[in-house]
Amino acid sequence: MSDTKVPLVELRDIRVSFGGLHAVDGVTLTLNPGEVVALVGGNGAGKSTLMHTLAGAHPADSGQILVNGEPVTIATPRDARAQGIEVIYQKLALAENIDAAGNLFLGRELRTRTGALDDSAMASATRDVLKRLNPRFKNLNTPVKSLSGGQRQSVAIARAVHFNAKILIMDEPTAALGPAETAQVRELIEQLKSEGIGIFLISHDIHDVFDLADRISVMMQGRLVATVEKSKVTKDEVLAMIIMGQRPGGAN
Repeated sequence: MSDTKVPLVELRDIRVSFGGLHAVDGVTLTLNPGEVVALVGGNGAGKSTLMHTLAGAHPADSGQILVNGEPVTIATPRDARAQGIEVIYQKLALAENIDAAGNLFLGRELRTRTGALDDSAMASATRDVLKRLNPRFKNLNTPVKSLSGGQRQSVAIARAVHFNAKILIMDEPTAALGPAETAQVRELIEQLKSEGIGIFLISHDIHDVFDLADRISVMMQGRLVATVEKSKVTKDEVLAMIIMGQRPGGAN
């Protein structure tokens, strides 16, 4: 019996065009359980378009997506969520004036048998998932506009994980955060990895990439330059891939 592990998600030869522009030109990537794959490149490299395709925001023109080894069709964000794929956007898409539970269940509220909102059940579920992800989170009744950046990330991630996300796309998760909040987000990511959740990390911050990623995929002008093991490359080698498309020795 083969012990080859099946990737959580596999993107095969994905192509996306806008008119005559090849935004994504034959890119193949994999993501394994409990792994962070950083997707990096300059502006216009195609990394966001590729992730929009996985998230169902812009279907591919050609290519194939596999989840747990099975081909799937992802034409809409609803299709992506049905496959356990969630996006944590840089702006987080949180409702500023309501608390963590209100955000966690926004649009998917729990109700009692009489049809009233089941605030107790939603608060309890929110407490449980946040305790798992961030034991220091105590501000359950505070409107999220008053939370720190790290706490806001906790709420956004908790919302995805509570609804059984197994594949997260995180867009610049530490942008505009201070050192303490950045450390908190890094702890969150380590916790997610320990639970077998796979993460595609879009980032322009090479330090974040080296702190958080297991593998690094570099894109340039819509093409994949290479995917490398973080432990086998230097920051200078990754920068050379980003700027000049120069593959280091041993790159895939």
